Amino acid sequence: MDNFKTRLKNIGPGALVAAAFIGPGTVTSCSTSGANFGYTLLWAMLLSVISVIIMQSMAARLGIVSGLGLGQALREKFTSKVARVLLAILVIAAVFIGNVAYETGNLTGSIMGIQAAAPALEGNTAKIILALILGVIAFALLWSGSYKNIEKFLTALVVIMGVVFFICAIAVGPDWGEVFKGLFGFKVPDVDKAWMTVAALMGTTVVPYNIYLHASSAATKWANDGNKENALANSRLDSILSIGLGGLISMAIIICAAATIGKTGAEVKSGADMAKALEPLLGSWATMFFGVGLFCAGISSTLTAPMAAAFASTGILGWSEDLKDKKFKMFWGIVLVFGIFAACVLGASPTQIILFAQAANAFLLPITGVLLLIVANDKKIMKEYVNKTWFNILVVLVIAIFLFIAARNMTAFVTSLNALLHPAA
Repeated sequence: MDNFKTRLKNIGPGALVAAAFIGPGTVTSCSTSGANFGYTLLWAMLLSVISVIIMQSMAARLGIVSGLGLGQALREKFTSKVARVLLAILVIAAVFIGNVAYETGNLTGSIMGIQAAAPALEGNTAKIILALILGVIAFALLWSGSYKNIEKFLTALVVIMGVVFFICAIAVGPDWGEVFKGLFGFKVPDVDKAWMTVAALMGTTVVPYNIYLHASSAATKWANDGNKENALANSRLDSILSIGLGGLISMAIIICAAATIGKTGAEVKSGADMAKALEPLLGSWATMFFGVGLFCAGISSTLTAPMAAAFASTGILGWSEDLKDKKFKMFWGIVLVFGIFAACVLGASPTQIILFAQAANAFLLPITGVLLLIVANDKKIMKEYVNKTWFNILVVLVIAIFLFIAARNMTAFVTSLNALLHPAA
């Protein structure tokens, strides 16, 4: 018991990953899933949680054993100039595309939270002003390096929101038989929108940039630990508990939405619509509470996404990962600016933008997954801690599932992209 308590005190990087994926995308995707399809797609969230534990534990092991982030490890693995240039293009393109989409969703979610709590701020002009204000706040925090304490505070608020959803999931009295059928039924309604939602649920949980974050944060926390076995054991517990808890919160949001909004047949288009899932527990305070929680989830992730893009990009280029380095700032600045621009100009509904961002991540995960799998099997980098055969099989299975969903979802994805770019069409 004492050993277990000691390990609990070492929880860190896994909690960061859980806090990162419980953002506006998770809240929106889960609320939309429950509202549109009831408990049917709970299996997608369960599969996502299992997948993220597998992928993130591999990333953490890489950081602990090698003391390197994924970008740095790729440079160790591929030493020729041609290979490094091609990898740099691939990683930077994939991370930037994914993180710009993700950043757009984060900012949009923050705005949606503010507008849910203060309906007077609705409208396109207000959206642009709020996006610029939030962008300036995020820029100032990232530039100063003082974001850490604020992020902890915001993460605490997001966790509180998750606890309320968990309590609400029990208070609304769902049909638990249907809940278990949804968890293990592996059914998808025969509509393209359902596959888009499956991709969004998985894309909001197994986030490619979190793999870069986890490897780097685990390297920082445990790489200097003289007892690698102990560090790896602590890391595994950290990943299972933290990410598992995040998954339970996500499932609770689906259950709440299914048991409340889903029964009315209402469409989820705004934060106020999603707040209806909390009304059985919070009554008239539901919209205000949900708005604050959604804002906190958004602004916290707004800081994390650009930072992860900078870690991945500077790592693969062999540059300094110092937060105060000018090149590091340049990378997160580009992601933030593009995210602000997209949040301002895209005329689609907020939920449509956020769902698209999560689906985009589902497309990009296989790229990061394959790169991680390559270095995790390199004996020079991982020594005796290379992947076991059974673990490689699990990772390949996860990547194959995402490739299947991406292929199955291609038509809906292109249609959604067209709707974002031409909302009036």
